[in-house]
Amino acid sequence: MNLALAFGQSARENPSKTALFWGDTQFSYRQFWSQIVAAAKRLKSDFGVRPGDRVGVWLQNCPEFVPAIFGIWQAGAIVVPINHFLKPAEVEFILSDAGINVLILDKEDFNHPKVKLFRIGTLGSAEYESEANCDVAEESLALIIYTSGTTGHPKGAMLSHANILSNVASCKVELLAVGEDRFVVLLPMFHSFMLTVGVLLPMLIGGSIVLIKTLHPPKNIIAEIIQHRATLLPAVPQFFRALAQSPLPPESPLRLCISGGAPLPAETLREFTARFPIPLLEGYGLSEASPVVSFTPIRGPWKAGSIGRPITDVEVTIQNDAGEILPARQIGELCVRGPNVMQGYWNLPAETANALRGGWLLTGDIGYVDEDGYFYITDRKKDMLLVNGINVYPREVEEVIYQFPGVKEAAVIGIPDSRRGEQPLAFIASQEGITLDEKALHEFLRERLADYKVPRRLVFLPTLPRNATGKVLKNELRKLK
Repeated sequence: MNLALAFGQSARENPSKTALFWGDTQFSYRQFWSQIVAAAKRLKSDFGVRPGDRVGVWLQNCPEFVPAIFGIWQAGAIVVPINHFLKPAEVEFILSDAGINVLILDKEDFNHPKVKLFRIGTLGSAEYESEANCDVAEESLALIIYTSGTTGHPKGAMLSHANILSNVASCKVELLAVGEDRFVVLLPMFHSFMLTVGVLLPMLIGGSIVLIKTLHPPKNIIAEIIQHRATLLPAVPQFFRALAQSPLPPESPLRLCISGGAPLPAETLREFTARFPIPLLEGYGLSEASPVVSFTPIRGPWKAGSIGRPITDVEVTIQNDAGEILPARQIGELCVRGPNVMQGYWNLPAETANALRGGWLLTGDIGYVDEDGYFYITDRKKDMLLVNGINVYPREVEEVIYQFPGVKEAAVIGIPDSRRGEQPLAFIASQEGITLDEKALHEFLRERLADYKVPRRLVFLPTLPRNATGKVLKNELRKLK
């Protein structure tokens, strides 16, 4: 099995079913399959693509994204999704690093001397063919997904067809997903979380995608969710915070909301569950694991602040720097093992060796496991502070800041201190129309945190810098300190 054959099976079983809703337009599985066949033929005949070639996909969210990626797989090539927010100079690094000769794009004003450009407006369609004939092996490379690159150049995580298919199968089990489900896609489709959970999962189980056409104002999203009877909503924490303050009617068709991409603040979970009867469950993953690693069980128990338990077929342990597995409640690094774990980083053998130890993927996330097998992340390994030799986890401080009325966003970093080694520094954005009282906030934190954890300075910003999926860019904040 490979991804092209898997979609072909969905198309064969559901030819007339709506695969994707796009405003008032609908695309059936038959239409998508004909576009996939046409794209594969053009990639091979017009662009000279051969099995194993890397093909870039630099698209905003659009229906054509689906036939573009499956067309590449049908041609036996490797998909390299590119962040559509990147500037040409940043894209140039990925084109060069991955050795991309063909780029599928929607930008009319972009040209390149060395790369053939496949404009999405010329995608076309072919005669409907019911049989997929792609003979690429499961172990073959399917995807090179570049990590967000919060420090230095991004790295290309290499994922095989088997990696992705296993993660899709595990997600199907955890989300109790069926062909009748309709998945809301409002986050960027190039991101690993949305690619697996929002695009590949529905397409491979014969479900449907509700691709949100306009994100602003938020009421447009709600209107489309209701119009198309969407049942699953995967999104990032700040969207759920906004949703908790929006007029979502009680007769919503949603059965499940899934938070990923960044840690879900406990206060956001509290606000959301106080308003809606829909479960908002947190998951955890990273591009290097295709990407989903753990999820809060739908049937419970639900534990606030937990990223849940490992998904089907995936193992997670907490290990120390020596690779020893630690018992419950001891802080260490989250390590992942399973068929979803990447083959390595593209052309980076040293980084691959650092990330994969004894069959385990070292995530760089710090946390612990409780007695029931539920995992908790306390922070990123590289974000942890050492104040007078004592570990301080920025997320713990951020959670307390979020509890102060009027706070919209918070991020804590460490700054050098000659006496203590490091000191916490907090960046805070307030909700619209609210001016925060710095003295009152400082007093609030002193009452709830050990003195060494209290930020020595509070910096107020209109908004915090984030990447395309809502992750706060702490390296950008460090430039502001």
